[in-house]
Amino acid sequence: MSLFRLDASIREEGSVSRAIADIVESAWREGHPDAHVTRRSVGLEPLPSTAWPLAVSAAYIDEADRSADQREAAALAATLADELLEAEALLFAIPLYNFGVSQHFEAWVDIVLTDPRISGASPERLLAGKPAVLVVVRGGAYGPGTPREGWDHATGWYRRILDDVLGLDLRVVENEFTLAGVNPALDEFKDLAKELRQNAELLASEHGRHLSGVGVH
Repeated sequence: MSLFRLDASIREEGSVSRAIADIVESAWREGHPDAHVTRRSVGLEPLPSTAWPLAVSAAYIDEADRSADQREAAALAATLADELLEAEALLFAIPLYNFGVSQHFEAWVDIVLTDPRISGASPERLLAGKPAVLVVVRGGAYGPGTPREGWDHATGWYRRILDDVLGLDLRVVENEFTLAGVNPALDEFKDLAKELRQNAELLASEHGRHLSGVGVH
């Protein structure tokens, strides 16, 4: 069994989304200790901003007539699609930045969807039913009754793409208040943040075992 893992955090040290995803991956490895993991760190190694329009335009031009840049963009889209198709389980870790969709993850989505095997141009939904975990991390709190209820404009979009568009068998881990203890304005929520983190870690482990099939009946 193989795993595809995408991280959208712009940092490595101290990244909560990476730490939660590490728990998912570790639990997945319980059943597949020697299995291969394909990693795509779009936050630290962003995809080129020009690749999407080039890949889109390439789709309407015969391969022989494409420019070098169009061929390169189409090849990148094919590589991204291959990474998804070849993996048997998928893991996505995405922090919330500035209340919206991660630009790095959206660039990945835009490019990968230009590949006809992923976009739906193929008569089969090749990713349908593939097990996947989405880890979403938010520095503050955006749930019902909070001052910033509804300010998370990203998580719903991630679910729409991964669940509805790609057809993945998606499970989600969400962790809020991760900046409590970092941002002094959130110090009063430290105890709550600790509890939320523990709950997220337990759920991450459970979902990781689901990815691997360990303990799943």
